[in-house]
Amino acid sequence: MMKNSNKEQKNMNKWFSSGSPWIWLSAGGVSISLISVLGLLWLIASKGLSYFWPAEIHEFKSIDQHGKHTTVIGEIYDREFIPASQLAHTSIVLDPTQETVERLLVKTGNRELVSLDFRWILVPQIQSTSTPEELAVIERRTNGNFYGYIDSVVLDGKEVEKSKLPELLTRVDNFQEEIDQLQTTDIGAINYQLERLRLKERKYKLDNQLTEARKQELASKTQALKDEYTTLESELMALRDEVARDHIVVRAMDGQKVTINFEHILNITYNNKLGLFEKVGTFLSQIGGFLIDDPREANTEGGVFPAIFGTVLMVLLMTVIVSPFGVVAAIYLHEYAGKNALTKLLRIAVINLAGVPSIVYGVFGLGFFVYMVGGSLDQLFYPETLPSPTFGTPGVMWSAITLAILTLPVVIVSTEEGLARIPSAMRHGSLALGATKAETLWRIILPIASPAIMTGIILAIARAAGEVAPLMLVGVVKMAPNLPLDGNFPFLHLDRKFMHLGFHIYDVGFQSPNVEAARPLVYATALLLVMIIISLNMTAVSIRNRLREKYRMLEH
Repeated sequence: MMKNSNKEQKNMNKWFSSGSPWIWLSAGGVSISLISVLGLLWLIASKGLSYFWPAEIHEFKSIDQHGKHTTVIGEIYDREFIPASQLAHTSIVLDPTQETVERLLVKTGNRELVSLDFRWILVPQIQSTSTPEELAVIERRTNGNFYGYIDSVVLDGKEVEKSKLPELLTRVDNFQEEIDQLQTTDIGAINYQLERLRLKERKYKLDNQLTEARKQELASKTQALKDEYTTLESELMALRDEVARDHIVVRAMDGQKVTINFEHILNITYNNKLGLFEKVGTFLSQIGGFLIDDPREANTEGGVFPAIFGTVLMVLLMTVIVSPFGVVAAIYLHEYAGKNALTKLLRIAVINLAGVPSIVYGVFGLGFFVYMVGGSLDQLFYPETLPSPTFGTPGVMWSAITLAILTLPVVIVSTEEGLARIPSAMRHGSLALGATKAETLWRIILPIASPAIMTGIILAIARAAGEVAPLMLVGVVKMAPNLPLDGNFPFLHLDRKFMHLGFHIYDVGFQSPNVEAARPLVYATALLLVMIIISLNMTAVSIRNRLREKYRMLEH
Protein backbone atom coordinates (compact mmCIF):
# COMPACT_ATOMS: atom_id res chain seq x y z
CA MET A 1 0.00 0.00 0.00
CA MET A 2 2.85 2.35 0.93
CA LYS A 3 4.65 1.54 -2.31
CA ASN A 4 1.57 2.40 -4.39
CA SER A 5 1.18 5.67 -2.51
CA ASN A 6 4.83 6.60 -3.12
CA LYS A 7 4.48 5.68 -6.78
CA GLU A 8 1.40 7.88 -7.16
CA GLN A 9 3.21 10.70 -5.39
CA LYS A 10 6.17 10.36 -7.77
CA ASN A 11 3.86 10.34 -10.79
CA MET A 12 2.08 13.42 -9.48
CA ASN A 13 5.37 15.22 -8.89
CA LYS A 14 6.53 14.25 -12.35
CA TRP A 15 3.27 15.54 -13.85
CA PHE A 16 3.63 18.86 -12.05
CA SER A 17 7.29 19.20 -13.01
CA SER A 18 6.43 18.60 -16.68
CA GLY A 19 4.34 21.79 -16.69
CA SER A 20 1.18 20.10 -17.96
CA PRO A 21 -1.05 21.43 -15.10
CA TRP A 22 -0.12 25.01 -15.94
CA ILE A 23 -0.80 24.42 -19.62
CA TRP A 24 -4.27 23.09 -18.81
CA LEU A 25 -4.84 25.92 -16.32
CA SER A 26 -3.89 28.51 -18.92
CA ALA A 27 -6.09 26.84 -21.53
CA GLY A 28 -9.00 26.81 -19.08
CA GLY A 29 -8.51 30.47 -18.24
CA VAL A 30 -8.37 31.44 -21.92
CA SER A 31 -11.46 29.35 -22.65
CA ILE A 32 -13.43 30.94 -19.80
CA SER A 33 -12.37 34.41 -20.93
CA LEU A 34 -13.33 33.67 -24.54
CA ILE A 35 -16.71 32.24 -23.53
CA SER A 36 -17.35 35.29 -21.31
CA VAL A 37 -16.50 37.73 -24.11
CA LEU A 38 -18.63 35.87 -26.66
CA GLY A 39 -21.48 35.66 -24.16
CA LEU A 40 -21.28 39.39 -23.51
CA LEU A 41 -21.26 40.14 -27.23
CA TRP A 42 -24.25 37.83 -27.72
CA LEU A 43 -26.14 39.61 -24.94
CA ILE A 44 -25.41 43.06 -26.41
CA ALA A 45 -26.22 41.92 -29.96
CA SER A 46 -29.49 40.20 -29.03
CA LYS A 47 -30.70 43.15 -26.96
CA GLY A 48 -29.50 45.75 -29.45
CA LEU A 49 -30.63 44.19 -32.73
CA SER A 50 -34.10 43.40 -31.34
CA TYR A 51 -34.63 47.16 -31.23
CA PHE A 52 -34.82 47.22 -35.04
CA TRP A 53 -37.05 44.17 -35.57
CA PRO A 54 -40.65 45.17 -36.46
CA ALA A 55 -42.64 43.91 -33.47
CA GLU A 56 -46.29 42.90 -33.55
CA ILE A 57 -48.77 45.56 -32.46
CA HIS A 58 -51.31 44.27 -29.95
CA GLU A 59 -54.69 45.62 -28.99
CA PHE A 60 -55.55 44.78 -25.39
CA LYS A 61 -59.05 45.11 -23.98
CA SER A 62 -58.89 45.08 -20.20
CA ILE A 63 -60.57 46.19 -16.98
CA ASP A 64 -58.64 48.46 -14.65
CA GLN A 65 -58.70 48.43 -10.84
CA HIS A 66 -61.83 50.61 -10.78
CA GLY A 67 -63.79 48.29 -13.07
CA LYS A 68 -63.50 50.59 -16.08
CA HIS A 69 -63.10 49.05 -19.54
CA THR A 70 -59.99 50.29 -21.34
CA THR A 71 -58.26 49.64 -24.66
CA VAL A 72 -54.48 49.71 -24.98
CA ILE A 73 -52.59 49.53 -28.29
CA GLY A 74 -48.83 49.03 -28.47
CA GLU A 75 -45.80 46.76 -28.57
CA ILE A 76 -44.93 44.28 -25.84
CA TYR A 77 -41.52 45.40 -24.57
CA ASP A 78 -41.01 43.18 -21.55
CA ARG A 79 -42.64 40.53 -19.33
CA GLU A 80 -42.12 39.86 -15.67
CA PHE A 81 -43.71 38.05 -12.73
CA ILE A 82 -44.55 39.81 -9.48
CA PRO A 83 -45.68 38.28 -6.15
CA ALA A 84 -49.45 37.97 -5.88
CA SER A 85 -49.25 39.46 -2.39
CA GLN A 86 -48.51 42.86 -3.97
CA LEU A 87 -52.05 42.89 -5.41
CA ALA A 88 -53.82 42.12 -2.16
CA HIS A 89 -55.03 45.73 -1.81
CA THR A 90 -56.62 45.76 -5.29
CA SER A 91 -59.98 44.42 -6.46
CA ILE A 92 -58.38 41.91 -8.81
CA VAL A 93 -59.63 38.39 -8.17
CA LEU A 94 -56.85 35.81 -8.21
CA ASP A 95 -56.61 32.08 -7.68
CA PRO A 96 -55.73 31.50 -3.96
CA THR A 97 -53.03 29.03 -5.00
CA GLN A 98 -51.42 31.51 -7.39
CA GLU A 99 -48.13 32.85 -6.02
CA THR A 100 -47.05 35.11 -8.90
CA VAL A 101 -48.83 37.27 -11.47
CA GLU A 102 -47.52 38.05 -14.93
CA ARG A 103 -47.55 41.61 -16.16
CA LEU A 104 -46.62 43.13 -19.53
CA LEU A 105 -44.70 46.31 -20.28
CA VAL A 106 -46.41 47.83 -23.33
CA LYS A 107 -45.04 50.69 -25.42
CA THR A 108 -48.08 52.82 -26.25
CA GLY A 109 -46.43 55.88 -27.84
CA ASN A 110 -48.93 58.66 -28.65
CA ARG A 111 -47.17 61.18 -26.42
CA GLU A 112 -49.63 63.98 -27.13
CA LEU A 113 -52.46 61.85 -25.67
CA VAL A 114 -50.78 60.04 -22.76
CA SER A 115 -48.08 61.24 -20.39
CA LEU A 116 -45.83 58.15 -20.65
CA ASP A 117 -44.68 55.99 -23.56
CA PHE A 118 -44.97 52.80 -21.50
CA ARG A 119 -47.49 51.23 -19.15
CA TRP A 120 -47.75 48.01 -17.20
CA ILE A 121 -50.75 45.73 -17.77
CA LEU A 122 -51.55 42.82 -15.48
CA VAL A 123 -52.43 39.67 -17.41
CA PRO A 124 -55.47 38.86 -15.16
CA GLN A 125 -56.94 42.24 -16.16
CA ILE A 126 -56.77 41.46 -19.89
CA GLN A 127 -60.08 40.29 -21.35
CA SER A 128 -58.94 39.87 -24.94
CA THR A 129 -55.84 40.34 -27.09
CA SER A 130 -55.76 40.82 -30.85
CA THR A 131 -53.32 41.88 -33.56
CA PRO A 132 -55.43 43.66 -36.22
CA GLU A 133 -53.71 44.04 -39.56
CA GLU A 134 -55.06 47.59 -39.94
CA LEU A 135 -53.01 48.87 -36.98
CA ALA A 136 -50.37 51.29 -38.22
CA VAL A 137 -47.03 52.31 -36.73
CA ILE A 138 -46.35 55.93 -37.64
CA GLU A 139 -42.74 56.96 -37.07
CA ARG A 140 -42.54 60.71 -36.56
CA ARG A 141 -39.82 63.34 -36.39
CA THR A 142 -41.10 64.51 -33.00
CA ASN A 143 -43.16 62.94 -30.20
CA GLY A 144 -42.04 59.40 -31.06
CA ASN A 145 -44.23 56.70 -32.61
CA PHE A 146 -48.00 56.86 -32.96
CA TYR A 147 -50.09 53.66 -32.90
CA GLY A 148 -53.60 53.63 -34.30
CA TYR A 149 -55.94 53.14 -37.24
CA ILE A 150 -55.61 55.43 -40.26
CA ASP A 151 -59.11 56.75 -41.02
CA SER A 152 -58.38 59.04 -43.96
CA VAL A 153 -55.61 60.54 -46.08
CA VAL A 154 -55.94 64.17 -47.19
CA LEU A 155 -53.96 65.48 -50.17
CA ASP A 156 -54.27 69.15 -51.21
CA GLY A 157 -57.41 69.45 -49.11
CA LYS A 158 -59.11 66.40 -50.71
CA GLU A 159 -59.47 62.93 -49.25
CA VAL A 160 -57.71 60.25 -51.30
CA GLU A 161 -57.40 56.49 -51.10
CA LYS A 162 -55.15 54.93 -48.45
CA SER A 163 -53.34 52.99 -51.15
CA LYS A 164 -51.59 56.24 -52.14
CA LEU A 165 -49.75 56.42 -48.81
CA PRO A 166 -46.42 55.00 -50.12
CA GLU A 167 -46.50 57.45 -53.03
CA LEU A 168 -47.21 60.37 -50.69
CA LEU A 169 -44.45 59.33 -48.29
CA THR A 170 -41.97 59.20 -51.18
CA ARG A 171 -43.12 62.66 -52.25
CA VAL A 172 -42.64 63.99 -48.73
CA ASP A 173 -39.17 62.40 -48.49
CA ASN A 174 -38.15 64.20 -51.68
CA PHE A 175 -39.42 67.48 -50.28
CA GLN A 176 -37.60 66.89 -47.00
CA GLU A 177 -34.35 66.21 -48.86
CA GLU A 178 -34.74 69.52 -50.68
CA ILE A 179 -35.52 71.27 -47.38
CA ASP A 180 -32.48 69.73 -45.68
CA GLN A 181 -30.33 70.67 -48.65
CA LEU A 182 -31.48 74.29 -48.45
CA GLN A 183 -31.12 74.48 -44.67
CA THR A 184 -27.83 72.73 -44.07
CA THR A 185 -25.91 73.29 -47.30
CA ASP A 186 -27.13 76.41 -49.10
CA ILE A 187 -28.44 78.60 -46.27
CA GLY A 188 -25.80 77.24 -43.89
CA ALA A 189 -23.03 78.21 -46.32
CA ILE A 190 -24.46 81.73 -46.64
CA ASN A 191 -24.61 82.13 -42.85
CA TYR A 192 -21.02 80.94 -42.60
CA GLN A 193 -19.86 83.44 -45.26
CA LEU A 194 -21.78 86.28 -43.59
CA GLU A 195 -20.07 85.49 -40.30
CA ARG A 196 -16.66 85.43 -42.00
CA LEU A 197 -17.33 88.83 -43.58
CA ARG A 198 -18.38 90.24 -40.20
CA LEU A 199 -15.20 88.96 -38.57
CA LYS A 200 -13.11 90.26 -41.46
CA GLU A 201 -14.57 93.74 -41.04
CA ARG A 202 -13.90 93.64 -37.31
CA LYS A 203 -10.30 92.55 -37.92
CA TYR A 204 -9.78 95.50 -40.24
CA LYS A 205 -11.13 97.78 -37.49
CA LEU A 206 -8.80 96.32 -34.87
CA ASP A 207 -5.81 96.75 -37.21
CA ASN A 208 -6.94 100.26 -38.27
CA GLN A 209 -7.07 99.08 -41.89
CA LEU A 210 -10.79 99.57 -42.56
CA THR A 211 -10.65 101.97 -45.47
CA GLU A 212 -13.74 103.28 -47.20
CA ALA A 213 -13.05 101.09 -50.25
CA ARG A 214 -12.82 97.95 -48.12
CA LYS A 215 -15.94 98.95 -46.22
CA GLN A 216 -17.91 99.33 -49.44
CA GLU A 217 -16.54 96.04 -50.79
CA LEU A 218 -17.59 94.17 -47.63
CA ALA A 219 -20.98 95.88 -47.66
CA SER A 220 -21.63 94.88 -51.29
CA LYS A 221 -20.64 91.25 -50.63
CA THR A 222 -22.82 91.18 -47.52
CA GLN A 223 -25.81 92.58 -49.39
CA ALA A 224 -25.36 90.07 -52.21
CA LEU A 225 -25.34 87.22 -49.68
CA LYS A 226 -28.42 88.63 -47.92
CA ASP A 227 -30.29 88.84 -51.22
CA GLU A 228 -29.39 85.22 -51.97
CA TYR A 229 -30.46 84.28 -48.45
CA THR A 230 -33.86 85.93 -48.97
CA THR A 231 -34.39 84.01 -52.20
CA LEU A 232 -33.47 80.67 -50.61
CA GLU A 233 -35.63 81.43 -47.59
CA SER A 234 -38.63 82.00 -49.87
CA GLU A 235 -37.98 78.66 -51.57
CA LEU A 236 -37.69 76.98 -48.17
CA MET A 237 -40.98 78.41 -46.90
CA ALA A 238 -42.73 77.38 -50.13
CA LEU A 239 -41.48 73.81 -49.73
CA ARG A 240 -42.61 73.70 -46.10
CA ASP A 241 -46.05 75.00 -47.01
CA GLU A 242 -46.35 72.37 -49.73
CA VAL A 243 -45.46 69.59 -47.32
CA ALA A 244 -47.58 70.87 -44.42
CA ARG A 245 -50.89 71.01 -46.33
CA ASP A 246 -51.14 67.19 -46.59
CA HIS A 247 -52.11 65.13 -43.55
CA ILE A 248 -53.66 61.92 -42.30
CA VAL A 249 -56.38 61.40 -39.70
CA VAL A 250 -55.58 58.61 -37.22
CA ARG A 251 -57.88 57.02 -34.64
CA ALA A 252 -56.10 56.31 -31.36
CA MET A 253 -56.80 53.54 -28.83
CA ASP A 254 -59.32 55.68 -26.93
CA GLY A 255 -61.26 56.47 -30.12
CA GLN A 256 -59.90 59.99 -30.30
CA LYS A 257 -58.97 61.21 -33.78
CA VAL A 258 -55.64 62.94 -34.31
CA THR A 259 -54.44 64.85 -37.37
CA ILE A 260 -50.79 64.30 -38.29
CA ASN A 261 -49.15 66.39 -41.03
CA PHE A 262 -46.91 64.61 -43.49
CA GLU A 263 -44.04 66.97 -42.64
CA HIS A 264 -43.80 65.20 -39.25
CA ILE A 265 -43.99 61.65 -40.66
CA LEU A 266 -40.90 59.60 -41.41
CA ASN A 267 -42.45 56.23 -42.15
CA ILE A 268 -45.70 54.27 -41.86
CA THR A 269 -45.72 50.48 -41.51
CA TYR A 270 -48.37 47.86 -40.84
CA ASN A 271 -46.25 45.48 -38.75
CA ASN A 272 -49.04 42.91 -38.37
CA LYS A 273 -49.30 42.55 -42.16
CA LEU A 274 -45.60 41.98 -42.78
CA GLY A 275 -44.34 38.58 -43.83
CA LEU A 276 -40.92 37.21 -42.94
CA PHE A 277 -39.07 38.71 -45.92
CA GLU A 278 -40.84 42.05 -45.47
CA LYS A 279 -39.85 42.07 -41.81
CA VAL A 280 -36.24 41.34 -42.75
CA GLY A 281 -36.34 44.23 -45.25
CA THR A 282 -37.77 46.56 -42.62
CA PHE A 283 -35.19 45.31 -40.12
CA LEU A 284 -32.29 46.09 -42.48
CA SER A 285 -33.83 49.44 -43.44
CA GLN A 286 -34.07 50.49 -39.80
CA ILE A 287 -30.47 49.45 -39.15
CA GLY A 288 -29.43 51.56 -42.14
CA GLY A 289 -31.39 54.52 -40.79
CA PHE A 290 -29.74 54.07 -37.40
CA LEU A 291 -26.30 54.29 -39.04
CA ILE A 292 -26.89 57.28 -41.35
CA ASP A 293 -29.55 59.43 -39.65
CA ASP A 294 -29.15 62.20 -37.10
CA PRO A 295 -30.44 61.69 -33.53
CA ARG A 296 -33.84 63.00 -32.47
CA GLU A 297 -35.85 63.39 -29.29
CA ALA A 298 -32.90 63.97 -26.92
CA ASN A 299 -30.95 61.09 -28.53
CA THR A 300 -33.69 58.53 -27.77
CA GLU A 301 -34.84 58.35 -31.41
CA GLY A 302 -33.21 58.44 -34.82
CA GLY A 303 -29.66 57.49 -35.72
CA VAL A 304 -26.14 58.02 -34.47
CA PHE A 305 -24.23 59.10 -37.58
CA PRO A 306 -22.72 62.25 -35.98
CA ALA A 307 -21.48 60.12 -33.08
CA ILE A 308 -19.97 57.54 -35.47
CA PHE A 309 -18.27 60.29 -37.47
CA GLY A 310 -16.94 62.03 -34.36
CA THR A 311 -15.61 58.80 -32.85
CA VAL A 312 -13.77 57.70 -35.99
CA LEU A 313 -12.40 61.20 -36.73
CA MET A 314 -11.14 61.65 -33.18
CA VAL A 315 -9.45 58.22 -33.13
CA LEU A 316 -7.78 58.83 -36.50
CA LEU A 317 -6.50 62.26 -35.41
CA MET A 318 -5.24 60.75 -32.16
CA THR A 319 -3.43 58.01 -34.10
CA VAL A 320 -1.78 60.52 -36.43
CA ILE A 321 -0.58 62.54 -33.41
CA VAL A 322 0.54 59.75 -31.07
CA SER A 323 2.35 57.55 -33.61
CA PRO A 324 5.30 59.82 -34.51
CA PHE A 325 5.76 61.15 -30.97
CA GLY A 326 5.60 57.68 -29.43
CA VAL A 327 8.01 56.17 -31.95
CA VAL A 328 10.49 59.07 -31.69
CA ALA A 329 10.44 58.90 -27.88
CA ALA A 330 11.02 55.12 -27.92
CA ILE A 331 13.88 55.46 -30.42
CA TYR A 332 15.53 58.10 -28.26
CA LEU A 333 15.21 56.04 -25.07
CA HIS A 334 16.54 52.84 -26.64
CA GLU A 335 19.00 53.98 -29.31
CA TYR A 336 20.40 57.32 -28.16
CA ALA A 337 19.80 57.90 -24.45
CA GLY A 338 22.65 56.91 -22.16
CA LYS A 339 22.22 54.35 -19.40
CA ASN A 340 22.11 56.84 -16.57
CA ALA A 341 19.80 58.03 -13.82
CA LEU A 342 17.96 60.44 -16.13
CA THR A 343 17.05 57.66 -18.57
CA LYS A 344 15.84 55.45 -15.72
CA LEU A 345 13.77 58.36 -14.42
CA LEU A 346 12.21 58.88 -17.85
CA ARG A 347 11.29 55.20 -18.14
CA ILE A 348 9.72 55.24 -14.68
CA ALA A 349 7.76 58.36 -15.62
CA VAL A 350 6.48 56.71 -18.81
CA ILE A 351 5.37 53.59 -16.91
CA ASN A 352 3.67 55.69 -14.23
CA LEU A 353 1.85 57.76 -16.86
CA ALA A 354 0.16 54.58 -18.06
CA GLY A 355 -1.48 54.20 -14.64
CA VAL A 356 -2.81 57.75 -14.26
CA PRO A 357 -6.66 57.86 -14.24
CA SER A 358 -8.05 59.10 -17.54
CA ILE A 359 -10.11 61.87 -15.93
CA VAL A 360 -6.83 63.47 -14.77
CA TYR A 361 -5.76 63.71 -18.41
CA GLY A 362 -9.09 65.41 -19.13
CA VAL A 363 -8.50 68.01 -16.42
CA PHE A 364 -4.97 68.58 -17.72
CA GLY A 365 -6.21 68.91 -21.30
CA LEU A 366 -8.88 71.41 -20.25
CA GLY A 367 -6.49 73.55 -18.24
CA PHE A 368 -3.40 73.42 -20.45
CA PHE A 369 -4.56 72.84 -24.02
CA VAL A 370 -7.98 74.51 -23.99
CA TYR A 371 -7.51 77.46 -21.68
CA MET A 372 -3.78 78.14 -21.97
CA VAL A 373 -2.78 77.08 -25.50
CA GLY A 374 -6.19 77.68 -27.08
CA GLY A 375 -6.61 81.02 -25.33
CA SER A 376 -3.17 82.11 -26.54
CA LEU A 377 -4.00 81.09 -30.13
CA ASP A 378 -7.19 83.16 -29.94
CA GLN A 379 -5.25 86.20 -28.73
CA LEU A 380 -2.64 85.85 -31.48
CA PHE A 381 -4.63 84.76 -34.53
CA TYR A 382 -8.34 85.31 -33.82
CA PRO A 383 -8.63 88.60 -31.88
CA GLU A 384 -11.62 89.63 -33.98
CA THR A 385 -13.75 86.78 -32.59
CA LEU A 386 -13.10 87.59 -28.93
CA PRO A 387 -14.65 87.34 -26.38
CA SER A 388 -16.19 84.35 -28.23
CA PRO A 389 -13.43 81.72 -28.26
CA THR A 390 -12.28 79.86 -31.37
CA PHE A 391 -9.67 77.43 -30.07
CA GLY A 392 -10.01 78.50 -26.44
CA THR A 393 -12.96 76.17 -26.02
CA PRO A 394 -13.23 72.36 -26.03
CA GLY A 395 -13.06 70.84 -29.52
CA VAL A 396 -12.09 67.79 -31.52
CA MET A 397 -8.43 68.83 -31.80
CA TRP A 398 -7.94 69.14 -28.04
CA SER A 399 -9.73 65.82 -27.53
CA ALA A 400 -7.39 64.08 -29.98
CA ILE A 401 -4.28 65.60 -28.36
CA THR A 402 -5.46 64.73 -24.85
CA LEU A 403 -6.06 61.10 -25.83
CA ALA A 404 -2.73 61.06 -27.65
CA ILE A 405 -0.98 61.92 -24.37
CA LEU A 406 -3.10 59.33 -22.57
CA THR A 407 -2.07 56.56 -24.98
CA LEU A 408 1.53 57.74 -25.51
CA PRO A 409 3.03 55.38 -22.86
CA VAL A 410 1.44 52.38 -24.59
CA VAL A 411 3.10 53.22 -27.92
CA ILE A 412 6.46 54.01 -26.29
CA VAL A 413 6.62 50.77 -24.31
CA SER A 414 5.52 48.59 -27.24
CA THR A 415 7.95 50.23 -29.67
CA GLU A 416 10.85 50.00 -27.23
CA GLU A 417 10.17 46.30 -26.68
CA GLY A 418 10.23 45.78 -30.45
CA LEU A 419 13.56 47.62 -30.72
CA ALA A 420 15.01 45.53 -27.88
CA ARG A 421 14.22 42.28 -29.73
CA ILE A 422 16.38 43.24 -32.72
CA PRO A 423 19.82 41.57 -32.44
CA SER A 424 22.70 43.98 -31.98
CA ALA A 425 24.58 42.05 -34.71
CA MET A 426 22.27 43.60 -37.31
CA ARG A 427 23.21 47.08 -36.15
CA HIS A 428 26.90 46.26 -36.12
CA GLY A 429 26.71 44.64 -39.55
CA SER A 430 25.04 47.65 -41.07
CA LEU A 431 27.55 50.02 -39.51
CA ALA A 432 30.43 47.76 -40.66
CA LEU A 433 29.19 48.03 -44.25
CA GLY A 434 29.51 51.81 -44.11
CA ALA A 435 25.97 52.90 -43.22
CA THR A 436 25.53 55.75 -40.80
CA LYS A 437 23.57 55.32 -37.58
CA ALA A 438 20.63 57.25 -39.06
CA GLU A 439 20.63 55.08 -42.21
CA THR A 440 20.79 51.93 -40.09
CA LEU A 441 17.88 53.17 -38.04
CA TRP A 442 15.76 54.14 -41.06
CA ARG A 443 16.51 51.18 -43.36
CA ILE A 444 17.07 48.30 -40.93
CA ILE A 445 15.79 48.94 -37.40
CA LEU A 446 12.47 50.67 -38.04
CA PRO A 447 11.25 48.24 -40.75
CA ILE A 448 11.94 45.24 -38.51
CA ALA A 449 10.34 46.98 -35.50
CA SER A 450 7.29 48.12 -37.49
CA PRO A 451 5.09 45.17 -36.34
CA ALA A 452 5.79 46.13 -32.72
CA ILE A 453 4.99 49.76 -33.53
CA MET A 454 1.67 48.68 -35.05
CA THR A 455 0.94 46.62 -31.93
CA GLY A 456 1.35 49.75 -29.82
CA ILE A 457 -0.93 51.69 -32.17
CA ILE A 458 -3.55 48.92 -32.01
CA LEU A 459 -3.52 49.05 -28.20
CA ALA A 460 -3.74 52.85 -28.31
CA ILE A 461 -6.74 52.75 -30.65
CA ALA A 462 -8.50 50.17 -28.51
CA ARG A 463 -8.11 52.30 -25.39
CA ALA A 464 -8.81 55.70 -26.95
CA ALA A 465 -11.98 54.64 -28.77
CA GLY A 466 -13.65 53.60 -25.52
CA GLU A 467 -12.59 56.54 -23.33
CA VAL A 468 -15.36 58.89 -22.25
CA ALA A 469 -14.35 60.66 -19.02
CA PRO A 470 -11.62 62.96 -20.44
CA LEU A 471 -13.65 63.72 -23.55
CA MET A 472 -16.48 65.16 -21.45
CA LEU A 473 -14.08 67.96 -20.46
CA VAL A 474 -12.26 68.64 -23.73
CA GLY A 475 -14.74 68.42 -26.57
CA VAL A 476 -17.58 65.90 -26.62
CA VAL A 477 -21.18 67.14 -26.28
CA LYS A 478 -24.68 65.68 -26.15
CA MET A 479 -25.74 67.24 -29.46
CA ALA A 480 -23.39 68.89 -31.97
CA PRO A 481 -25.14 71.30 -34.37
CA ASN A 482 -22.56 70.74 -37.13
CA LEU A 483 -20.10 68.03 -38.08
CA PRO A 484 -16.38 68.90 -37.87
CA LEU A 485 -16.24 68.27 -41.63
CA ASP A 486 -18.34 70.24 -44.12
CA GLY A 487 -18.18 72.12 -47.43
CA ASN A 488 -16.98 75.42 -45.96
CA PHE A 489 -13.29 76.34 -46.03
CA PRO A 490 -11.08 75.00 -44.43
CA PHE A 491 -13.48 72.00 -44.63
CA LEU A 492 -12.05 70.25 -41.52
CA HIS A 493 -12.93 72.38 -38.49
CA LEU A 494 -10.81 71.12 -35.61
CA ASP A 495 -12.18 73.78 -33.25
CA ARG A 496 -15.72 72.36 -33.28
CA LYS A 497 -17.26 70.17 -30.62
CA PHE A 498 -18.33 66.68 -31.62
CA MET A 499 -20.43 63.70 -30.61
CA HIS A 500 -18.97 60.38 -29.45
CA LEU A 501 -20.51 56.92 -29.22
CA GLY A 502 -19.20 56.33 -25.70
CA PHE A 503 -20.71 59.55 -24.40
CA HIS A 504 -23.88 58.81 -26.37
CA ILE A 505 -24.22 55.52 -24.45
CA TYR A 506 -23.74 57.33 -21.14
CA ASP A 507 -26.19 60.09 -22.05
CA VAL A 508 -28.95 57.78 -23.33
CA GLY A 509 -28.50 55.25 -20.55
CA PHE A 510 -28.24 57.56 -17.55
CA GLN A 511 -29.50 61.02 -18.58
CA SER A 512 -32.49 60.07 -20.71
CA PRO A 513 -35.94 61.22 -19.50
CA ASN A 514 -37.41 57.98 -20.90
CA VAL A 515 -35.36 55.10 -19.54
CA GLU A 516 -37.48 52.24 -20.93
CA ALA A 517 -37.39 53.63 -24.47
CA ALA A 518 -33.65 54.27 -24.27
CA ARG A 519 -32.61 50.83 -22.97
CA PRO A 520 -32.55 48.99 -26.35
CA LEU A 521 -30.82 51.98 -27.92
CA VAL A 522 -28.03 51.70 -25.33
CA TYR A 523 -27.39 48.09 -26.35
CA ALA A 524 -27.50 48.97 -30.06
CA THR A 525 -25.03 51.84 -29.64
CA ALA A 526 -22.75 49.68 -27.46
CA LEU A 527 -22.74 46.98 -30.14
CA LEU A 528 -21.91 49.59 -32.78
CA LEU A 529 -19.03 50.97 -30.70
CA VAL A 530 -17.62 47.46 -30.23
CA MET A 531 -17.89 46.82 -33.97
CA ILE A 532 -16.09 50.08 -34.80
CA ILE A 533 -13.27 49.30 -32.36
CA ILE A 534 -12.96 45.78 -33.80
CA SER A 535 -12.90 47.20 -37.35
CA LEU A 536 -10.18 49.73 -36.50
CA ASN A 537 -8.16 47.06 -34.71
CA MET A 538 -8.54 44.53 -37.53
CA THR A 539 -7.38 47.14 -40.04
CA ALA A 540 -4.30 47.83 -37.92
CA VAL A 541 -3.71 44.09 -37.41
CA SER A 542 -3.84 43.44 -41.16
CA ILE A 543 -1.30 46.24 -41.74
CA ARG A 544 0.93 44.77 -39.02
CA ASN A 545 0.77 41.29 -40.57
CA ARG A 546 1.68 42.65 -44.00
CA LEU A 547 4.66 44.50 -42.53
CA ARG A 548 5.71 41.37 -40.66
CA GLU A 549 5.64 39.29 -43.85
CA LYS A 550 7.35 42.02 -45.85
CA TYR A 551 10.33 42.34 -43.51
CA ARG A 552 10.56 38.70 -42.39
CA MET A 553 13.48 37.97 -44.71
CA LEU A 554 15.27 41.11 -43.55
CA GLU A 555 14.91 39.99 -39.94
CA HIS A 556 16.44 36.58 -40.64
